[in-house]
Amino acid sequence: QVQLVESGGGLVQAGGSLRLSCAASGRTFSSYAMGWFRQTPGKGREFVAAISWNGGRTYSLDSVKGRFTISRDNAKNTVYLQMNSLKPEDTAVYYCAAKQGTSDTYYRERGFYEYWGQGTQVTVSS
Repeated sequence: QVQLVESGGGLVQAGGSLRLSCAASGRTFSSYAMGWFRQTPGKGREFVAAISWNGGRTYSLDSVKGRFTISRDNAKNTVYLQMNSLKPEDTAVYYCAAKQGTSDTYYRERGFYEYWGQGTQVTVSS
């Protein structure tokens, strides 16, 4: 069982930066692939970025490539999403998710993930 707690959201002007953190409980964090998703009212949860269990492989949504970076620190049981050059369309509730597995891959589909955090709000003003 893994419990995930996101933090770092807030209100920022367009062009600004935020770093989201997702702290995981448990001693087996390093055996989980991780992902970030986001959701706006009336829309489904959208994939943003994912990272393999050891950080060796990452993948990001095309619209955030070059602006967002996913990383992890297994010693701190934490995964990060560094968001730069934020745009109003990035406004959403951001969720982190965990999927057990030590294969060298990432997961883009929501259905693969077994555990979810409660979400953190990111609001980008124009």
